[in-house]
Amino acid sequence: MDVAFVLYPRMTALDLVGPYEVLGHQPEVTSHFVAASREPVTTDAGLVVVPTATFAELDRADVIVVPGGGGWAEVLEEGVVAAWLRVAHPTATWTASVCSGSTLLAQADVLDGRPATTHWALRDELAARGAVVATDRVVVDGSVVTGAGVSAGIDLALTLVGLIWGDERARFTQLLIEYDPEPPYRAGSPESAPAELVALARGVFAGR
Repeated sequence: MDVAFVLYPRMTALDLVGPYEVLGHQPEVTSHFVAASREPVTTDAGLVVVPTATFAELDRADVIVVPGGGGWAEVLEEGVVAAWLRVAHPTATWTASVCSGSTLLAQADVLDGRPATTHWALRDELAARGAVVATDRVVVDGSVVTGAGVSAGIDLALTLVGLIWGDERARFTQLLIEYDPEPPYRAGSPESAPAELVALARGVFAGR
């Protein structure tokens, strides 16, 4: 099973690495890191990832995972990822996004009229691009699976494992990675965080 992880400059590392750690260790999976070129890609926090294929070299995969990150607006403007998705999505069994990666699916017309989720700060942006925005952490609609912000990529990938190989495999994978979150603070959503922190976070996203 070929799984294509999309890379682009200033993507968020956890959006990629979370799903990769869950999916990449499945024995049936061959992972591909696909980008516009084979030049190393630098994430928004400075991690460097080397692509294994270009969009021209890999035009199909069984599963596609599109991360989000600080560079999503620039990638939308360039349109290269969306152009590849228009080719690769129709033949994929599953197409997935994490965080602002959903905007790239929307640009490729994958989310037109579909329920989908994204980072809380980008819900209006995603709705403006034709999706029916949900606030759930993971949304499954047919062959399209979307995850909310950053850390939800792990939840999304475990959901995919359950859909592809069954709940028992997903539970076993969850146990292996000891995914049993107990965050030290109750501030992981705009509903639970103090209003001043929500305002500060919105300002950070507005400046990206």
